[in-house]
Amino acid sequence: MAYLSIRERYSYLFSDLARLSHEAGIIDDHNVYQEANAETRAILYKVIAENLHDGSCLEGREHFAEFLQQLKAGKHGLILAEHYSNMDLPLLCYLLEQDKGDFGKEIAARIVAISGKKLNEENPMIKAWAEGFSRIVIYPSRSLASVTDPEELARGRKINLAATRALSTVRRNGQSVLVFPSGTRYRPGKPETKHGVRETDSYLRIFDIMILVSINGSILRICEDEPDNMLADLVVPDTVVMAASPVMYCKQFREEVNASLASSSSEAIDLKQKHVDRIMELLALQHEQYEKIRLSKAPPLLI
Repeated sequence: MAYLSIRERYSYLFSDLARLSHEAGIIDDHNVYQEANAETRAILYKVIAENLHDGSCLEGREHFAEFLQQLKAGKHGLILAEHYSNMDLPLLCYLLEQDKGDFGKEIAARIVAISGKKLNEENPMIKAWAEGFSRIVIYPSRSLASVTDPEELARGRKINLAATRALSTVRRNGQSVLVFPSGTRYRPGKPETKHGVRETDSYLRIFDIMILVSINGSILRICEDEPDNMLADLVVPDTVVMAASPVMYCKQFREEVNASLASSSSEAIDLKQKHVDRIMELLALQHEQYEKIRLSKAPPLLI
């Protein structure tokens, strides 16, 4: 079956998105925090509703509810999620808001995602879609490491310093921060895109609690012929199951990983990377568990 790209399927929405979009196309140290745009969010939710199959749902609802309860008690909360497409955050918020429980809408309203600058700077339409959700925009470490131009390097450092300040404000305000520990979307056949980014450990150090969110199914898939063109991503109707792990305490998690490595004979263990590696292992196990549930709700797609 042939699927249409975002550009082909939803170009008729582009004029409305352009009219309603208001965030800057270039990121600097003055605009790293971007509040959700309710108008572009509503358009994106219509796209989701058109492509989400029956059986799509949240699993681990009691864990989401416990997470919210601890946020209300003053804990600083972190969401670490798998990353398959630019629809991951919109889908999570949509499913939370559609849930009949009394926790979903409030969690969705509290989520602030850590987002790479590419979503703002790549294309005006991608920016308009992305700005439907509250974000702190960063200059990704992988990108910054390859920068040789002094001015661009200085820009990246200023952006990330401002993002650190914004993160502190968000924590104090009782919002929850969502991070994709892989730092990039997973691409089939490229296992390195599921490798956890070492810098994720810096979030574990400053947050109290965390949940892991696995993502099974996606209504948007990277086009193999144009993997770097986000507007070429394919719209694929699907059944999506998103699941939360039990709430974990970040400090305890890091200490337990350290303890498991205490008997290692290696003298060059990168503990920060090991913490993130364990996160990715747990996400993979959770994904496998809930894929069985997803397939029981709908047949797999022939793609």
